[in-house]
Amino acid sequence: MSGNNGLRENKDSSMTSQKVEAVKVQSCPECGSTRLMRDYECAEIVCMDCGFVVAAKIADRGPEWRAFDDEQRSKRTRVGAPLTYTIHDKDLSTTIDWHDRDVYGKSLSPGQKAQVYRLRKWQRRIRVSDATERNLAFALSEITKISNNLNLPKNILETASVIYRKAVKERLIRGRSIQGVTSAALYLACRQCGLPRTLDEVAQASNVNKKEVGRSYRFLIKELNYSIPPLRPSQYITKFSNQLTMQGKVEEIAHKILASAKELKLTSGRGPTGIAAAASYIASVLTGERKTQREIAEIAQVTEVTIRNRYKELVERLMFEISI
Repeated sequence: MSGNNGLRENKDSSMTSQKVEAVKVQSCPECGSTRLMRDYECAEIVCMDCGFVVAAKIADRGPEWRAFDDEQRSKRTRVGAPLTYTIHDKDLSTTIDWHDRDVYGKSLSPGQKAQVYRLRKWQRRIRVSDATERNLAFALSEITKISNNLNLPKNILETASVIYRKAVKERLIRGRSIQGVTSAALYLACRQCGLPRTLDEVAQASNVNKKEVGRSYRFLIKELNYSIPPLRPSQYITKFSNQLTMQGKVEEIAHKILASAKELKLTSGRGPTGIAAAASYIASVLTGERKTQREIAEIAQVTEVTIRNRYKELVERLMFEISI
């Protein structure tokens, strides 16, 4: 027994030490074999003879990209911060600070201060050199401002910036307002990434007419050959539940109602926000957490008549069972 306990203690101590220094493992502590295999999918080092897991949770210290020749390797190596498409120069510009100190922290002489001032001034001037960069600088700042108003995640902001850059490259901006195209690019990014945002919300956040945003959106889809999937009512259920502060059970029942309605083809030809609002209203009634039709209509940005019509259609065709 004492031998088994000692063996178990040796295993535990070896495992803890090998988790820290997984790269330095040369042989299996169980059988002494040197045939070790690194399983990068499971992040483990396994002995090929006895199957003993020598180390777990090993870290992959290599790059996140692959290169098949020296040319690709030289192109993909990089240092510094990652690129971002939300800034017109992809955040690769040099910034001269205003501290007037050298690399050692010492203050500059008056002559050096004047020289650095001139360098700083011309660097600021040449950062935006031509009309295309001026257009990009203004438009990308507008996209950032609209996304902040809508509290959109960063991936939506990056996708909208890429869409606008493609539109500039194809010369689609000429004759159209920058605000309208930026709003349309942001709405297109939301549709592409599956984020439920209506055209009214984007138009209200950007202070642009809804018709202009819709017109620019259809123009971008046609010219850039985008294939946008139609909106599903289930995408709005989570949004409505969060804004109405309802329980998770209400959201679950609403999803089940929409799934049943889809099987009966009750969702075809109906607006996704209206039928999602009606499903949320029915779920709130079934769970006892009642919300008025006016509250849901204000959140969903539809009329109360629309919610009542969708509600009657769902109630007439579906049968609900309540377990108390």
